[in-house]
Amino acid sequence: MAIILNGIETSFMQQALNLAETARGKTSPNPTVGAVIVRDNRVIGQGYHARAGADHAEVAAIKDAEGDVAGATVFVTLEPCCHTGRTGPCSRALIESGVSRVVIASMDPSPKVDGKGAAELREAGIAVDVLECSLAERARSQNEDFRKHSVTGLPFVLFKSAMSLDGKIATGTGDSQWISGEDSRALVHELRAGYDAIAVGSGTAAADDPMLTCRLPGEHRQPLRVVFDSAAGLSPDSKLVKTAAEVPTLVFTTEAAAPERVQALRGAGVEVEALPAVNGRVDAAEAMRSLGSREVPVLSVMLEGGPGLAASFVEAGLIDKVMFFIAPKILGGESARTPVEGSGFSRVDDALILYRMKHEEVGEDILITAYTTEEGY
Repeated sequence: MAIILNGIETSFMQQALNLAETARGKTSPNPTVGAVIVRDNRVIGQGYHARAGADHAEVAAIKDAEGDVAGATVFVTLEPCCHTGRTGPCSRALIESGVSRVVIASMDPSPKVDGKGAAELREAGIAVDVLECSLAERARSQNEDFRKHSVTGLPFVLFKSAMSLDGKIATGTGDSQWISGEDSRALVHELRAGYDAIAVGSGTAAADDPMLTCRLPGEHRQPLRVVFDSAAGLSPDSKLVKTAAEVPTLVFTTEAAAPERVQALRGAGVEVEALPAVNGRVDAAEAMRSLGSREVPVLSVMLEGGPGLAASFVEAGLIDKVMFFIAPKILGGESARTPVEGSGFSRVDDALILYRMKHEEVGEDILITAYTTEEGY
């Protein structure tokens, strides 16, 4: 049954969502989930899924609870799982605990669950309510990468770019450091901490010699660094290659790459995978299928550049979300590069349309966030 919560119940679900958020970037390939157990309008237990392999949120909340939870209500951000993986099914744990009601913020679209967890709870006599409100939207957004991969087998792709007010990502001489402000650059490191992979093209790797790591204080899981390099020309002296033994690094190349270059990269600890070519470039769609089907699947990819690689993703319809940091600067120059190049669309009516757009100030910059679909998965 779909419901809208009253005021105090809304606060309990907000608490569960906030708990889930504390583990962002730490649970993949599992979703982020928070749970709060309530009796007589008082929280008696709470928990969240801290990392893959650890207790799921519902079990963590039951263990945290003050005494018996029989007859209590559980507010959980995602439909409880009903299958056994590295941990047991949460639906069974809830049934055995004796709770009387479960309020779910968002259903789990993965084939192993997809309504079966809620059905199992109802069959056991537990009242189950599913939200239809802004909290439900927040819950779905919180796991947009998990949800897309569950439905399509492909990673969720964010295209991030920083540009001047006139849409330039570098000057005509190639200088790009720094277009965006310090606050924007700090936010990018927070984003990196939440994504499974960071992708760039060979041109960006050569021009900027980036590390593509999260450099926030404290311990953070480093994303898989992915370079689209059709000729396997990534320099052995690049930071990416020199640190490949410490931070996982993958180069997508093509059969046209020289074997000795491929061998040199592998010898330095870089994973190299040859894929089909489209117009001489690595097939971006094949790359996403490869990432999504790895033994530990990549659920999310942040595309950081350059404009040629971005064009291939746009033209292949692979982008789910964009985040454009716009700095209050005008660079000018007809040779200055823009975020998306390639052949472009010949007609305005054919352009990639964006939805669910919002904007916010980040220091001195404006951040525009939008999606390529009207609704999420």
